[in-house]
Amino acid sequence: MSLLEVKGLKVAYGGIQAVRGIDLRVDEGELVCLIGANGAGKSSTLRAIMGLAQARGEIRLAGQRISGLATHAIARLGVSLVPEGRGIFPRMTVAENLAMGAYARRDAGVGQDYDRVYTLFPRLAERRTQVAGTLSGGEQQMLAIGRALMSRPRLLLMDEPSMGLAPLMVQKIYDTIRTIAQEGVTLLLVEQNANIALQVSQRAYVLESGSIAAAGASADLARDPAVRSAYLGH
Repeated sequence: MSLLEVKGLKVAYGGIQAVRGIDLRVDEGELVCLIGANGAGKSSTLRAIMGLAQARGEIRLAGQRISGLATHAIARLGVSLVPEGRGIFPRMTVAENLAMGAYARRDAGVGQDYDRVYTLFPRLAERRTQVAGTLSGGEQQMLAIGRALMSRPRLLLMDEPSMGLAPLMVQKIYDTIRTIAQEGVTLLLVEQNANIALQVSQRAYVLESGSIAAAGASADLARDPAVRSAYLGH
């Protein structure tokens, strides 16, 4: 069953057409990635799904139309975004940042989710009282992911989680992304590092100049000569 369905999505900034009528879907429990060069429309697609960019077309979550809804309404329906650049609150502590991720919740499971995030990211547990702006880049990325998980999302959108990180930290972040996916969270991942994106995902879409140039099983795309030449350095 498709959790997310996008049909005919178009996003423009002034006279610049960033996304040109794309269709995509993410099934329940899937990890799907969007790959492509800078300016291909990947981040604009996520922003449109989250209600952060004006868009045309149809976006549905579990059959319910969410295109045109305000971002806070989309979040309350179970969509959470880990934004490019992390977007943490630098003057708040780690624990306070995590609390912001659960601001709309009133259930009794919030405490359990703190424990879950601290188990996924032991470094955050060690730094729970530390001001977030003083964390390293990798720790801030962990915090951005943890904050998104605090809302217990049905759909987790992740925008360039490896950006600006050292290779060892990239591996740690992606080990955690695999764990999150194995726990049943549905993910739509935007990633410029096509090698690692195709390794962790089940399916992928290749965006070029705002259009889908290729789509299919990630393993098949990783073997495709055109994809290998353009995105995998072969």
